[in-house]
Amino acid sequence: MPMNLVHDVDGLPRIILTEPTGSSAEVLLYGGQVVSWKNERREELLFMSSKANWKPPRVIRGGIPICFPQFGNLGSLEQHGFARNRMWSLDSDPSPLPPANNQSSVDLILKSTEEDLKIWPRCFELRLRVTLSAGRLMLIPRVRNTDNKTFSFMFTLCNYFSVSDISDDITGQLCPFFCFILLMHYALMIEEEVPYSLLRRVGKLC
Repeated sequence: MPMNLVHDVDGLPRIILTEPTGSSAEVLLYGGQVVSWKNERREELLFMSSKANWKPPRVIRGGIPICFPQFGNLGSLEQHGFARNRMWSLDSDPSPLPPANNQSSVDLILKSTEEDLKIWPRCFELRLRVTLSAGRLMLIPRVRNTDNKTFSFMFTLCNYFSVSDISDDITGQLCPFFCFILLMHYALMIEEEVPYSLLRRVGKLC
């Protein structure tokens, strides 16, 4: 399936994936971040903050940001590492993965730079394949150590799902821990306190 590379109004290169049933996804080269995923009815499934700053080197709030090589403040780097505010490239030599019909995909790569080595002295290649198919968005990350020594790292995909009514989603369909995380993000995104009644419902699932 085809992929289109366009430049948005902020000048950031953006890959647009489409598939036959009508769903789509948009991936920025900046941060390797998925910023849109729409179903066949053109309904947006990901949350993007109205306060998102789209100008580098700021991180973009929403979508599916990539946390690498650190998660949160669990290390000496900036929060969630630096991969989410670096410019990625299209991977000209992607890892071999099984092909599939009616899918649209893009392969991205992030390599360590001299700037990165000053703050995290490890040589690496971080690859990401984003694949769109009917009713499904799949992200496959791969980290390659190109250094002459071993190193440890953290990797996380933070999913910001679009939820119209948080109370309709806390029904026991999600695990308690995820429910709690979802509620905390809900409070953060709309800048309100989580309703006590919802916290009680999560507590009953534990």
